[in-house]
Amino acid sequence: MDNHKTYCPAINLRGLTAIILSMACLLPSMTLAADNDYPTAARVDYVIGCMAANGQDYLTMQQCSCSIDVIAEQLSYDDYEAVATVMGMQEQRGEMGVLFRTERSMQDDVEHFRSVQADADLRCF
Repeated sequence: MDNHKTYCPAINLRGLTAIILSMACLLPSMTLAADNDYPTAARVDYVIGCMAANGQDYLTMQQCSCSIDVIAEQLSYDDYEAVATVMGMQEQRGEMGVLFRTERSMQDDVEHFRSVQADADLRCF
Protein backbone atom coordinates (compact mmCIF):
# COMPACT_ATOMS: atom_id res chain seq x y z
CA MET A 1 0.00 0.00 0.00
CA ASP A 2 1.45 3.30 -1.10
CA ASN A 3 0.64 6.17 1.24
CA HIS A 4 2.61 8.81 -0.65
CA LYS A 5 0.64 11.90 -1.38
CA THR A 6 1.77 14.29 -4.03
CA TYR A 7 2.06 17.89 -3.00
CA CYS A 8 0.01 20.27 -5.10
CA PRO A 9 -0.04 23.84 -3.84
CA ALA A 10 -3.38 25.56 -4.09
CA ILE A 11 -3.46 28.04 -6.88
CA ASN A 12 -4.57 31.48 -5.85
CA LEU A 13 -6.57 32.53 -8.90
CA ARG A 14 -6.84 36.17 -7.83
CA GLY A 15 -3.08 36.45 -7.43
CA LEU A 16 -2.47 34.68 -10.73
CA THR A 17 -4.97 36.94 -12.50
CA ALA A 18 -3.31 40.04 -11.06
CA ILE A 19 0.11 38.86 -12.25
CA ILE A 20 -1.17 38.11 -15.76
CA LEU A 21 -2.90 41.49 -16.01
CA SER A 22 0.21 43.28 -14.77
CA MET A 23 2.33 41.54 -17.38
CA ALA A 24 -0.21 42.33 -20.10
CA CYS A 25 -0.04 46.01 -19.20
CA LEU A 26 3.73 45.96 -19.49
CA LEU A 27 3.88 44.25 -22.89
CA PRO A 28 3.05 47.29 -25.06
CA SER A 29 5.72 49.42 -23.39
CA MET A 30 8.24 46.58 -23.58
CA THR A 31 7.50 46.12 -27.28
CA LEU A 32 7.81 49.85 -27.95
CA ALA A 33 11.12 50.00 -26.12
CA ALA A 34 12.40 46.99 -28.06
CA ASP A 35 11.27 48.47 -31.39
CA ASN A 36 13.11 51.75 -30.79
CA ASP A 37 15.96 50.57 -28.63
CA TYR A 38 19.07 52.11 -30.12
CA PRO A 39 22.41 50.50 -29.23
CA THR A 40 24.39 52.49 -26.66
CA ALA A 41 27.22 53.02 -29.15
CA ALA A 42 24.80 54.66 -31.63
CA ARG A 43 23.42 56.96 -28.94
CA VAL A 44 26.92 57.93 -27.79
CA ASP A 45 28.06 58.52 -31.37
CA TYR A 46 25.11 60.85 -31.94
CA VAL A 47 25.74 62.75 -28.70
CA ILE A 48 29.47 63.18 -29.49
CA GLY A 49 28.66 64.51 -32.96
CA CYS A 50 25.95 66.77 -31.60
CA MET A 51 28.32 68.16 -28.95
CA ALA A 52 31.01 68.76 -31.57
CA ALA A 53 28.51 70.92 -33.46
CA ASN A 54 26.91 72.66 -30.46
CA GLY A 55 29.47 72.93 -27.67
CA GLN A 56 31.45 70.85 -25.23
CA ASP A 57 29.70 71.50 -21.93
CA TYR A 58 27.41 69.63 -19.57
CA LEU A 59 24.24 71.44 -20.68
CA THR A 60 24.93 70.63 -24.33
CA MET A 61 25.51 66.98 -23.42
CA GLN A 62 22.09 66.91 -21.71
CA GLN A 63 20.43 68.56 -24.70
CA CYS A 64 22.10 66.21 -27.18
CA SER A 65 21.09 63.19 -25.07
CA CYS A 66 17.52 64.47 -25.06
CA SER A 67 17.69 64.91 -28.83
CA ILE A 68 18.64 61.30 -29.57
CA ASP A 69 15.94 60.12 -27.15
CA VAL A 70 13.32 62.13 -29.07
CA ILE A 71 14.63 60.77 -32.38
CA ALA A 72 14.45 57.22 -31.01
CA GLU A 73 10.80 57.79 -30.04
CA GLN A 74 9.90 58.71 -33.62
CA LEU A 75 12.25 56.65 -35.78
CA SER A 76 13.15 52.98 -35.57
CA TYR A 77 16.83 52.18 -35.27
CA ASP A 78 16.78 50.41 -38.64
CA ASP A 79 15.43 53.59 -40.30
CA TYR A 80 17.94 55.74 -38.41
CA GLU A 81 20.80 53.51 -39.54
CA ALA A 82 19.59 53.54 -43.16
CA VAL A 83 19.38 57.35 -43.20
CA ALA A 84 22.83 57.65 -41.60
CA THR A 85 24.20 55.43 -44.36
CA VAL A 86 22.54 57.51 -47.08
CA MET A 87 23.81 60.76 -45.56
CA GLY A 88 27.33 59.34 -45.35
CA MET A 89 27.22 58.08 -48.92
CA GLN A 90 25.98 61.43 -50.23
CA GLU A 91 29.41 62.83 -49.42
CA GLN A 92 31.11 60.34 -51.77
CA ARG A 93 32.42 61.60 -55.08
CA GLY A 94 31.56 60.03 -58.39
CA GLU A 95 28.62 57.94 -59.52
CA MET A 96 28.00 56.35 -56.15
CA GLY A 97 27.60 59.71 -54.43
CA VAL A 98 25.37 60.99 -57.23
CA LEU A 99 23.07 58.00 -56.80
CA PHE A 100 22.64 58.71 -53.09
CA ARG A 101 22.15 62.43 -53.71
CA THR A 102 19.57 62.07 -56.48
CA GLU A 103 17.45 58.99 -55.65
CA ARG A 104 14.03 60.39 -54.64
CA SER A 105 13.14 57.76 -52.03
CA MET A 106 16.47 58.29 -50.30
CA GLN A 107 15.93 62.04 -50.33
CA ASP A 108 12.47 61.54 -48.80
CA ASP A 109 14.01 59.46 -46.01
CA VAL A 110 16.65 62.13 -45.33
CA GLU A 111 13.98 64.86 -45.30
CA HIS A 112 11.89 62.84 -42.83
CA PHE A 113 14.93 62.39 -40.59
CA ARG A 114 15.68 66.10 -40.74
CA SER A 115 12.09 66.90 -39.69
CA VAL A 116 12.36 64.46 -36.77
CA GLN A 117 15.70 66.03 -35.84
CA ALA A 118 14.15 69.52 -36.05
CA ASP A 119 11.40 68.39 -33.66
CA ALA A 120 14.05 67.04 -31.31
CA ASP A 121 15.89 70.38 -31.46
CA LEU A 122 12.72 72.27 -30.60
CA ARG A 123 11.99 69.99 -27.66
CA CYS A 124 15.53 69.79 -26.29
CA PHE A 125 17.41 72.99 -27.11
